[in-house]
Amino acid sequence: MNEKAVKIEDSRDVVRARHEGREMARKLGFGPADQARLATAISELTRNVIQYAGKGVCVITDASEMGIAKIRVRVEDHGPGIADIDQAIEPGFSTGNGLGAGLPGTRRLVHEFRIDSKPGHTVVSIAIVRRRA
Repeated sequence: MNEKAVKIEDSRDVVRARHEGREMARKLGFGPADQARLATAISELTRNVIQYAGKGVCVITDASEMGIAKIRVRVEDHGPGIADIDQAIEPGFSTGNGLGAGLPGTRRLVHEFRIDSKPGHTVVSIAIVRRRA
């Protein structure tokens, strides 16, 4: 299993995580549109880590199976947590004076989306999937 872990501590790490995700998608045969969707989702999630938790990690994994190309991304931090996940994934909701497009937008970009959060530990898992030719 191919896996890349990127520590998230500042905006340079956001760029690095985006690059790693895009590169893995390219190597697995995902097209430019899927590469861009994945990179955008990674950007949103890793920026949230910096804004709300200060630091964390982004783990990008080739989770492909027979006949299916799949990239799983896990973004994890030890910040304050998300008090109300249902509210946080509603379009327009923001606790950080933003547009509230981050989590709802990310959810629309990917095929799989899950949040587990409690004070001191948040994990957001996403995946993009495509059939192999």
